[in-house]
Amino acid sequence: MTRTEKLLAELIALPSINPAFALPHDPKAGEKSVSDFLLSVGASAGLEVELQKVLPDRSNVIIRLQPSGRVRQTILLVPHMDTVVASDSQLTPFRRQGRLYGRGACDTKGSVAAMFTALMELARTKSRPRQTAIVLAGVVDEENAQAGSRMLAASGIKANLAIVGEPTRLQGITAHKGTVWLQLETRGRSAHGSTPHLGRNAILEMAQVVEILETRYASQLLRKKHKLLGTATVNVGTINGGRQPNIVPDSCTIRIDRRTIPGETEAGIIRDIKSLLAKQKLSVRISNPKLAPSPALETNYQLPLVGSFLQTIGQKRPIGVNYFCDAAVLSAAGIPSIVFGPGDIAQAHTADEWISLASLEKGKNLLLKFLKSLD
Repeated sequence: MTRTEKLLAELIALPSINPAFALPHDPKAGEKSVSDFLLSVGASAGLEVELQKVLPDRSNVIIRLQPSGRVRQTILLVPHMDTVVASDSQLTPFRRQGRLYGRGACDTKGSVAAMFTALMELARTKSRPRQTAIVLAGVVDEENAQAGSRMLAASGIKANLAIVGEPTRLQGITAHKGTVWLQLETRGRSAHGSTPHLGRNAILEMAQVVEILETRYASQLLRKKHKLLGTATVNVGTINGGRQPNIVPDSCTIRIDRRTIPGETEAGIIRDIKSLLAKQKLSVRISNPKLAPSPALETNYQLPLVGSFLQTIGQKRPIGVNYFCDAAVLSAAGIPSIVFGPGDIAQAHTADEWISLASLEKGKNLLLKFLKSLD
């Protein structure tokens, strides 16, 4: 068993379910067990360690390898420690046919293990960087509101490149879509169910809104294309209206997920939706239940460090993905960011989540190769 596999197995066994998806007082909720473990292992390896408080009992763990000389540049390694829901069996890692199974195996405790092992191996070698500081920041809350990366960015941390851990099949991702969550509400007039003509049915009006969003509006979005990300999209994810069958509903709400491409703004999206609905004489109230901005990522792949990293992993062209992650948060704070890690996003959040152990070890080796090349 390699050091990377052993570390990953230990991480999987430590529950770190995002509290947003757990029941109150669930002992498996929160990232504390993982952050404390990494803090202890990092300190034992002679690295500089600290906790950065984000939320009650939820802290980012910051682990630094200082260069032997004056700091000329800083590289950030940023995996997240939280996972989605996990059963007891999913917290018992097991190996089968070259794969390691368990919650977080690829999303993203695999990245934590690969990045942390690379950092520790670099610290043990005689080729410690002379002028490059390496900082591993294990962050909380990526699966919900990205509070960890937002706190990291707000702290004023400076870096020349951030490598954000996600299961990318060891591809360097320089662009990803953003997301805007909107709540749309229609208002009607209540009446007794036996005399519906005396009321105005808010659900009926919302049904027209949904139909327009999923057809005409979705078709309009096909005209908005990005060379790496394709088109913007819309999805009506929830609907809620009415109180009981014998009352004409006076309100109805939906929540939509609008995936954005670089250059789009929330204000512009709301303006376009209102304009389209107004043409059909439909009136809605629009608000954003997800207050923190989640913009699209587009990092210049011709930046020297980005190009060097892509060359190290053997990649000749930039790649984009549809999902959102912490990279855009750090990029918005002025840190050039890319996404990279072992594993495949297709296994993330699944009942039998797994990671290829060959991918895990190769990911660690590629990271180590890049870090060694910096000075």
